[in-house]
Amino acid sequence: MWGKLFHFSADAVLISAVLAGIRRNTGLQPSLSTIENEDVRTYAQKYLNIGEWVLDSGIVFMNNSSYFERNNNQDGGSSKR
Repeated sequence: MWGKLFHFSADAVLISAVLAGIRRNTGLQPSLSTIENEDVRTYAQKYLNIGEWVLDSGIVFMNNSSYFERNNNQDGGSSKR
């Protein structure tokens, strides 16, 4: 039971982080204004904020890690020609 709860929670956080990444890269985001219930809308916004926090934390971690480096090429390819 606890394993399934943890698994579903982790999946929900990952989905929220993916939605945050999509919002940052494309500008597309869920339309929370279509949710009529104010409480549900508030919790949906909190859920999306968790994804923003996870994305920001991951970026900070990778930026400070020696295992990742920034690629400044526009095409994302190798700098060797």
